[in-house]
Amino acid sequence: MTRRAVVTGASTGIGAATVRRFREHGWDVVAVARRQERLAALAAETGCDFVVADLTVEADVARLAAEVAAGGPLTTLVNNAGGARGLDTVEAGSVEDWRWMFEANVIATKRVTSALLPLLRDGAEATGSADVVTVTSIAGHVAYEGGGGYNAAKFAEHALVAVLRLELAGEPIRVIEVAPGLVRTEEFSLNRFGGDRVRADAVYAEVPEPLTGDDVAESIVGAVELPRHVNLDLITIKPVAQAAPTKLVKGPLAVKR
Repeated sequence: MTRRAVVTGASTGIGAATVRRFREHGWDVVAVARRQERLAALAAETGCDFVVADLTVEADVARLAAEVAAGGPLTTLVNNAGGARGLDTVEAGSVEDWRWMFEANVIATKRVTSALLPLLRDGAEATGSADVVTVTSIAGHVAYEGGGGYNAAKFAEHALVAVLRLELAGEPIRVIEVAPGLVRTEEFSLNRFGGDRVRADAVYAEVPEPLTGDDVAESIVGAVELPRHVNLDLITIKPVAQAAPTKLVKGPLAVKR
C-alpha cells in the first residue's frame, strides 16, 4: 500500500519542499494551503493532490477532513502551517499579531490534528503505523528578546505535541516534533516584517549557509521512513553557524587556533 501524507502550509517554504520530497520518495500527498494558484502549480510540478483551506476557519478544516477521507487511509500528517509577526517587545507588541500567531501556530494545529486523527487511526490499522509530525521552532524551546508572541505561540505548540504523545501512548502512532532554527525561505521573514524586504534580507546577510526548506524536508521524510518502532520525539535542526537563537555567526566559518 502506498503511504499517504497531508502537508499543511504547503504553498511555500518548508511545506512545499516537504511535498516535493515525499513525492520523490513515492508517497501520495495532499498539499494544503490558502493560495490555490500556488497549490495548483505545485500539483502540476509534483503530481500531488491539494485542498485549498484556511486552517484558522473551522469549516475549512472540516471540509479538509472530508476530502482527505474520500481519498482513503492517511498515514502521516505534517502540521507545518504557521508563522511569525513582528519583533517587538512584550510591552509594545501588537495584541492582534499575538492573536494571529496563536491562531495560526497553536489553534490551527489542534484543529487539524483533531480532525485527521480518526483517519490516521485508519491508516495505522491498514499499514501498521501512522505519524503526526509538527514543525515548531527553536523559538518554542529558547526565549529571545523580540520573540515574545512567537516564543509564546511556539512554546504552546511544543507543549501540545508533548501532551499528544502522552495521550497516544499505546497506539501505533508516532508523534514527532521538528524544531528548526534559521531557515532561509522566500516568505517567513518577509511576513514577519510586514513585507519589508530590506529587514527580511538582513536576517540572513553574511550568514554562512542558513538552512533551506529542503534541509528540513529531508529531516521530516527521513524521520517517518525510519522503522515503525523508532520514534524521533524531537529533531532540533540548525545551521552550523547558529549555536542558539541569539548566537548567530556572520562571515565565514574558520578553525580557531
